[in-house]
Amino acid sequence: MPDYIYLLENRLSPAQQNALTQVRDAARPHGMTVFLTGGAVRDLATGFPVLDLDFSVHGNALKLKKSLEKAGAELWGEHDPTRTLFFWFKGVRIEVSSTRTEEYPKPGKPVYHWATMLDDLRRRDFTANAMAISLNEGSYGLLLDPLNGIADVEARLLRLVSPYGFIEDPSRLLRAVRFQTRTGWDLEERTKVRYENAKESGAIDAITPYLTGYELEEIGHEEDGLKALKALEAEGWMKHICPTWTSARADVAGLEALHQTLIQFLIQGIRPDISAPQMDLLTAKMPPKDLAALKKRFPRPGFVAYWERFDEAAKEFQKELLDKKNVAPSATWKLLTSHAPEPILWLAYTSKNSQVQTKFKNFFTVWPEARQKIPTALMLEMRIVPELPGYQELVQQIFYRLMDEKLQTEEEMRAFLEPHSPPAPPPPVKIGRSRRRGEARLKIRDEEEEAEAVEAAEDEEVEELPIPVNLLDDEGHGLGNVDHEGDEEAEEAEEASEVALPARGKAAKAAPAKSAPDGKAPKVVPQKSGREKKPSAKAAEHAPAPKKAASHSAPAKAPAAKKTPGKPAKAAHRSPAKAAHKPPKPALRPAKKAASKPAPKHAKHAAKPAKKKR
Repeated sequence: MPDYIYLLENRLSPAQQNALTQVRDAARPHGMTVFLTGGAVRDLATGFPVLDLDFSVHGNALKLKKSLEKAGAELWGEHDPTRTLFFWFKGVRIEVSSTRTEEYPKPGKPVYHWATMLDDLRRRDFTANAMAISLNEGSYGLLLDPLNGIADVEARLLRLVSPYGFIEDPSRLLRAVRFQTRTGWDLEERTKVRYENAKESGAIDAITPYLTGYELEEIGHEEDGLKALKALEAEGWMKHICPTWTSARADVAGLEALHQTLIQFLIQGIRPDISAPQMDLLTAKMPPKDLAALKKRFPRPGFVAYWERFDEAAKEFQKELLDKKNVAPSATWKLLTSHAPEPILWLAYTSKNSQVQTKFKNFFTVWPEARQKIPTALMLEMRIVPELPGYQELVQQIFYRLMDEKLQTEEEMRAFLEPHSPPAPPPPVKIGRSRRRGEARLKIRDEEEEAEAVEAAEDEEVEELPIPVNLLDDEGHGLGNVDHEGDEEAEEAEEASEVALPARGKAAKAAPAKSAPDGKAPKVVPQKSGREKKPSAKAAEHAPAPKKAASHSAPAKAPAAKKTPGKPAKAAHRSPAKAAHKPPKPALRPAKKAASKPAPKHAKHAAKPAKKKR
């Protein structure tokens, strides 16, 4: 279904699409369903040019005459027995008929019965013509193909719907030749045998006058009427239907020139109907009497009237074309593209006026080159893109100005486009961030884990390092197991000094202690080291008594030392005497190494016997 919707929207010309819409709108108030049928569906499926539109409706098609005339359609003819209307709708030939079946009691004598769309398709001539496309709401674009005509379209074959098709309706003999000439297809094998049998049996004699005139008129509606006329003449059918009309009565050179002019119009997007001009050249050498008789046989009297007056319409258009108001190239272009194309085609072919021929020459070759100069790059730079409303109208205005040579420099182009340039969009809002959230979180987590690992290692080091208490005599020797009452108080002082150390081992090196203002001796902070070192005699002499060190006053906090970048600061507590007489000791070793070496024996004998004695 979507494929045929696409064909309806893209293969039909704007005038044909307008005609299709008007027929749909006219049938809706009458409650009629409408279908596109016949050759239009075949041509859409094959890619051939769609020359006319055939519609079939459920109901009496004659009731649509007034509605379509109000919509702008010109009635060209009607056939009451088949309930068929022929219209000329602003450059498009359309045919509207009622869905029916046909019964043939005698060859060429049909009896009509009104039926459904599927039954109507089964009474057609060839399977390639027995297809329809729905134009109704809910089923728009749906293909109806009860006889699998699309398979014969792909196989490029013409197959009879009914085995007796050529006998019942002899006009199908003429249609077979005409379709073969237009499409280049072959007759299906059995259809070809039936064609030859009907030809030999003289079935053509049973053709009705209405269908004879219909097929004669269709020669002029063909894309190449001369080719169709010659094919019918070669088969001998022209002797039966119109002996006075032969290919010798046609203006062959004029037909060739007319088709060359038609191609120039098609290149510019103008699609005139070639029927009336072509018919005039196909019968150019016929005697007036024979020509008048031929015209009376056509089922569309409106077409005959149009054929007879289009030469006068071309002359009227010439006057308008040479008017002073249409001197500018853009004015001439607008006139040629907005007027009915059929008089223009005939004027371009027949006019001998030099000014007219110059205008047509410029229209075909010179003025279209202005499209190549449209500044699409500059328009894109100025943010004028096809998505903007009115873009196509703006491009058309530029085309007209370039044609009139009013825009020749880039400055003129820019000045003309400036009012149509939209303002620049505001810059996008960006939130500035030093780093991404994920990276920041990962970095913070890594720093926290690293800090916790350093703290844990330092806590372990502080807890495992022994804090010996060395008691030395005046000469610097260990005192061994000395029994005095201050031993326990000295241990408490040591514990208090240990508490004063930072919990995480990040305390700085202690500065030399100042003397207290009340004259008391400063507190002695024992050194923590993996090895015991004997203090000098002077250091032992100046050391404070144990009792004073065990004072109940709060221990003084050591001032924070400077941190060395990259290494955590370690706590160091020295007595005033040691700070004054000894250089700073080396940094503490890791706890495991300090624990692996036993403390000096004299330190054990100096600290433990006091507890045992008590």
